[in-house]
Amino acid sequence: MTAFRLAHLSDLQLPPPPLPFRWRDVASKRLLSRIAWRRKRRRHVQAVLDAIAADIRARAPDHVAITGDVINFSTPEEFEAARGWLAGLGDPADVTISPGNHDALTARGAPEAFAPWRPWLGDDPAAGFPHLRVRGPVALVNLSSAVPTALHLAQGKLGAPQIEAARALLKDAGGRGLYRVVLVHHPVAPRVVAGRKELVDAEALRAVLAETGAELVLHGHAHQALLTSVRGPAGPIPVLAVPAASTPAGGHGEPARWNEIAILRDGAAFLTQVTARGVTKQLTLETLGRFTLA
Repeated sequence: MTAFRLAHLSDLQLPPPPLPFRWRDVASKRLLSRIAWRRKRRRHVQAVLDAIAADIRARAPDHVAITGDVINFSTPEEFEAARGWLAGLGDPADVTISPGNHDALTARGAPEAFAPWRPWLGDDPAAGFPHLRVRGPVALVNLSSAVPTALHLAQGKLGAPQIEAARALLKDAGGRGLYRVVLVHHPVAPRVVAGRKELVDAEALRAVLAETGAELVLHGHAHQALLTSVRGPAGPIPVLAVPAASTPAGGHGEPARWNEIAILRDGAAFLTQVTARGVTKQLTLETLGRFTLA
């Protein structure tokens, strides 16, 4: 059997380029975040992220899914710098971004609707979320939980229109016999993160998944390697997360990792095999383990 191979990484938090001082940032969440970055910047290292990207390119997956927090402060300069980094990762048709809370830290001065990244959001850049991308036997249902929030909050929200649109996409893709992968930054299963970081309408999304089903949900945000599940119409739906893709080994938090997800058709069903690849202190990548999703 020939597998469709999907790479999943998350929470890149690319180190920001030099940012100009703007008075409008003094009264915004952006200033507090820039102060916090001075303390946390050693947790997100460009060389680590570049090593992850090089490993992904070397293994040449069929598609790459990035579940948010590509940048930190949602400034125009960061969006443009990230655009250059993303172009080096792969053709936009082969890379999909589901934005995170840092990508929408504040609406003041940020590009509207993640405009610089439109080629990486979906096949119709003019459309809004959710985006549907069909690649081989796989349907990627790309959601955005990225919304500006108040100080000290990192919550996400999809909104009823996006959830209802996702319901229709999931039903249609299921009827076509496709392997449905839901991409979203915030965790979908309950009690994965604290309330101030949660997806506030996760229960509504879980209700849709329980009705329509999906084969896999991918998220980030927790900065942890996680395997949880949510209820589906025919049994549990696996939910996978990876640590931040720029965190060095031996530092604070789980070291950077990405998952290579091999999707194989097994008669009328699918088989899902996961290979976890993690960064070492020497900035090489090693296989940490392999497992099959039920």
